[in-house]
Amino acid sequence: MKRTIVTLAATFMIAVLMANPAISEAQSTLHRILEAGEIRVGTTGDWNPMTVRDPTTNTYRGFDIDVVTELAKDLGVRLVFVPTEWKTLVSGMVAGKYDISTSASVTPSRIRTVGFTRSYFQVGTVPVALKKDISRFAGWEDINRADVRVAVTLGTSFEQQVKQFFPRADIKAVEAPARDFQEVLSGRAQVSITSNLEASQLVQTYPQLAVVPVDKPRSPADLAFITPQTDQVWINYLNHWITIKKNQGFFQELQERWMP
Repeated sequence: MKRTIVTLAATFMIAVLMANPAISEAQSTLHRILEAGEIRVGTTGDWNPMTVRDPTTNTYRGFDIDVVTELAKDLGVRLVFVPTEWKTLVSGMVAGKYDISTSASVTPSRIRTVGFTRSYFQVGTVPVALKKDISRFAGWEDINRADVRVAVTLGTSFEQQVKQFFPRADIKAVEAPARDFQEVLSGRAQVSITSNLEASQLVQTYPQLAVVPVDKPRSPADLAFITPQTDQVWINYLNHWITIKKNQGFFQELQERWMP
C-alpha cells in the first residue's frame, strides 16, 4: 500500500513538472537574468590583465571584462559589476550577490561550495622579486628560508600555495585593496607569488621587478567563471557559450589583444 502511494505521488509530481516546466527551472540563474534584464558579475578589479578597475572613473577593463561584456551582449541584458575581494569571492557567490564572477582558479577548496564553468584559460605560479635582489634566488628552494619574507594576497589560491611551497619562510598575507607585489616594491617583503600571467604584466609596469628564474611555474591552474554550485541550467548555458566562442576564435582574439 505504501509503495503504491509513493508511486502515485511520484507520478503526480512528474506530471506536474512536465505540464509546468517553469516550476523545475524556477531557480535557474539564467531565467532570472533574462527576466531581470541584467547580469551581475562579481570582480576584484585588481588582476591585470584580466580585470582592472580605474578608481577615477569606477570603470573596468581587461580580458575578463571583455568576456563578460560579450556574454551580456549575447544574452541581450545589461551588465552590472559587483565589486568584491579575493577573500570574499566565494562567499559572495554563495550569498547570491552576483550571478557569476570573472575568472578564478579552479581549486579543491572552492569546488566544495561553488560551481565552475569549463576553463577558458590556464596559468601557473611564479615568484616575483626586485630586480636588484634577483641574484639571491636561483630557484624555488632559495625562497624557502627563514630570512625571506614572502608576500601573498589574502583569499587568493596562492595563499595556500605559499604555505606548502615555503614552510620555513616568513609569510605575510596582505588584505585587498593592498596587493602582494606592493610589499616587494616597498621593501617590506623580498618575494611575492602570483600567476605567470600577472607577473608578465607586472614586470612591464614596474621595471624594478623581475620574475625569479625558476625552472618552471608551479601549480598549473584552470581559470573559469564561478557559478552557483547547483544551477546546472546556468552552468550548461555558460559551457556551451564558451565552446561556441572558442570555436569562433573570440578567446584567441582577446589573448592577442591583452597578452601580446
